[in-house]
Amino acid sequence: MTAPDLDFARRLRDVGNDLPAVAALYEPLLAQQDRSGVRVHTELPYGPHTRHRLDVYQPEGPAPAGGWPVLVFLHGGGFIRGHKGHRANLGVFMAQQGFVAVLPNYRLAPDEHWPCGPQDVAAVWQWLRRHGPQWGGDAQRVVLMGESAGAAHVAAATLMRRLQPEGWRIAGAVLLSGPYNARLEGLSRPQFGIATPDPRNEAYFGPDPAAWDAASIVDHIDAAPLPLWISWTEWDLLQMQVQAGELFARLVSRHGFQPRLTVLPQHNHFSQGYTFGTADTTLSAPLLAFLREITQA
Repeated sequence: MTAPDLDFARRLRDVGNDLPAVAALYEPLLAQQDRSGVRVHTELPYGPHTRHRLDVYQPEGPAPAGGWPVLVFLHGGGFIRGHKGHRANLGVFMAQQGFVAVLPNYRLAPDEHWPCGPQDVAAVWQWLRRHGPQWGGDAQRVVLMGESAGAAHVAAATLMRRLQPEGWRIAGAVLLSGPYNARLEGLSRPQFGIATPDPRNEAYFGPDPAAWDAASIVDHIDAAPLPLWISWTEWDLLQMQVQAGELFARLVSRHGFQPRLTVLPQHNHFSQGYTFGTADTTLSAPLLAFLREITQA
């Protein structure tokens, strides 16, 4: 695995968890990304809302018997922003590795509220059951992956059975630096350095602490164990580190899961998703091995 070079890592550490600054650092690297061998289909509707649009990144050439495994990736954005196009580098990279990569937009706060996120995850899964074969995807080998707020949506849909449609079946899930305990964040704003009122969580979960309880994934896990990856980064936001550890502990001690637990060195909350398609393979190499293992690709 190739880590970021020392000079780049220093610059990444110095800019901290500043999304525009991190994006600027990666812009010249991603401009050089190889994008060959991939067909891209954009703005495909999977539901009635204007945000119900997804992009499909499909390997070129004929699909194998049964189709390619499918990776669905949900972007981050603190429940209030974000766009599927911000992780086009991941879509291209995964298609080059033999996966059909599906990158959806989803509904955002303050216009929409909990549980619209996991509901949209379920809607994408249902769309794949109907249309996945059209793009060479095997709807029986779907992995859900999310980053930050996207990880929260994936976790809710994966771990809370009441949010799953009939026939729900996935091969596994990947959670990168997500928030999984709305109540904890609401009650620990000074410790985590979260503003009050919280522009993210209150917009999505609302200001009522009773609603935070209902939306705290760690307290409502009732799904059967499945392959799961949980990670955060060395320079991550403190609340993400705490909640990832809490989710892992609950899953192992109370629910019989054995997730992969990974801390990505020399990265912050926003940088990890930019590494796909660059020379830095500290995330993509072990993650790809995990995905191939659980999909037998």
